Amino acid sequence: MITITESAAAQVKKMKEEEEDPNLKLRVGVKGGGCSGLSYGLGFDTEVEENDHKLEQNGLEVLVNKGDADVLEGVVIDYKQNMMGGGFTIDNPNAIANCGCGSSFKAATRTGTPEDC
Repeated sequence: MITITESAAAQVKKMKEEEEDPNLKLRVGVKGGGCSGLSYGLGFDTEVEENDHKLEQNGLEVLVNKGDADVLEGVVIDYKQNMMGGGFTIDNPNAIANCGCGSSFKAATRTGTPEDC
């Protein structure tokens, strides 16, 4: 469904260690908002819900709500470091439009609720 690169997994594991909770899982989701209508959500969660897909990528437990699976199918999450710092990048083959800052998108199957950026 989704791919977490080794670089992204290493960064998430580092962040997870800082939280000092071995039960944390990475939750990847989509919500309405942003310039293009849908925004990505990345965060930690301890609860696996009934409507979650549970995956393992590069030693990480990853949770994806089944309702978001259609717009996250094929997504690649990476972490890139450069002279200005680092950050996660998301490459989504389902996005038909992206905002200039890259944090929101529109998919053919779901448009979301655009907000001013």
